[in-house]
Amino acid sequence: MDRATVAESSELGDRSTSDIIVRLRNQEGRPELFYSHSSVLKSKSRFFADRLSHPNSSIEIHCSDKDYEHLVELLRRFYLPTETLLDSWDSVQSALGILQVATTFHCEEITQSCIQYLEAVPWDDKEEEEILKTVSKLGPVAMPILARIQQVDLSATKGVFISAIRFATSTGGPCPPFGDELRTSAQEQVEYMLGDDDEIPLVTADDEVKSEIRIGLLNICSLFEKGLSSLLLESDLTSEAVETRIMQILSDVEWMCNILSKVDLLKDFVAKWVDISNHVLGVVEDQRLDSVMWGLKVKLIEITAKVLEAVGYGNVIFPAPCRVQLLQTWLPYIRKMKPLLDSMDNEETDFHHKLDEDLSQSIEGTIVALILALPSNDQADIFADWMNSEQVKYPDLSEAFEVWCYRTKSAKRRLVEGLDRVDKATVGLCDMSH
Repeated sequence: MDRATVAESSELGDRSTSDIIVRLRNQEGRPELFYSHSSVLKSKSRFFADRLSHPNSSIEIHCSDKDYEHLVELLRRFYLPTETLLDSWDSVQSALGILQVATTFHCEEITQSCIQYLEAVPWDDKEEEEILKTVSKLGPVAMPILARIQQVDLSATKGVFISAIRFATSTGGPCPPFGDELRTSAQEQVEYMLGDDDEIPLVTADDEVKSEIRIGLLNICSLFEKGLSSLLLESDLTSEAVETRIMQILSDVEWMCNILSKVDLLKDFVAKWVDISNHVLGVVEDQRLDSVMWGLKVKLIEITAKVLEAVGYGNVIFPAPCRVQLLQTWLPYIRKMKPLLDSMDNEETDFHHKLDEDLSQSIEGTIVALILALPSNDQADIFADWMNSEQVKYPDLSEAFEVWCYRTKSAKRRLVEGLDRVDKATVGLCDMSH
């Protein structure tokens, strides 16, 4: 018999016929080996088909503890005949967990079987809540599961939401003479729909809606950049009207940040903020703005604090070079502005732009967390810059510096111990050879 025929008559774990090993490694790093068959894996999953397009003797998959059991069950179902797959499901919770990993690994047959099962069986209240959360992440492919609770046409809700987003982000064109009022009203409506409408997670999972939200983000950020650049052309930067105009646009930017965090698109905002940061600081640090626009400067720090928090605590994942760029861009500005704002507050009784103390502490903690997650060499550069600066009190990086010193010494000790073991092993081999 050829390999495919053998695989069809075999089972998961059959070492005598296996030609590929799947290693599932959990967060503790312990792998479990599953003796599998490449023909089965390739026929059931596009993920495995891609991985096996090159010769391999094993495939290693890192997974969370939560997904571990679901992945094991997924592998077992690869070996079930198609006609018995639907009868293999025994609970909503299990099918929902396997559905998530089946979608990730592009297992179309098993995904459709999960959907068919979940669409047909009864749910209790807790299961329904979990299904809603899961489907909102999986998007349109899992929408058939929710047929029983779609009391209204989602396309109508989607149309209203898209229109509100367009007005809220000014992507629908100007609407004189009530443009600002319409935009503010639309922003309030979007916030209301996101907060109180159970169907909105289904709407925001739609690709067209996400695309419209992203367009709105680009539009608002573009307006903000243009507004900032125009400041340098103003003859009177102390004009209240000038400051009000730029603060309104920045308020729209902050609103967009808050909205994106509710629709799982915060990463888009963070990426865009990193992208425009150099231009933003190039304007606000221009000498013509040295003694004006304090509200703008404080609001920039408040928005940046949200970005730093999202990245620093792992809510948004970016590679180390991007995290370094974010810190190197904003850390000097925050370090400069905090004591300046404090001194202005002490000197002028009518100065109302002091950085909130709780926010200051939050920013400091976030920066420490961000630094400690960077590669050691990048940390060293940041600490060197910190110790050479005039402002070492804020943010206080002494705690992070102590951790870095401890880690560096530990790494050096591990290196020395490793070299000692190699030397002893070499000496032992030489003795044996004699």
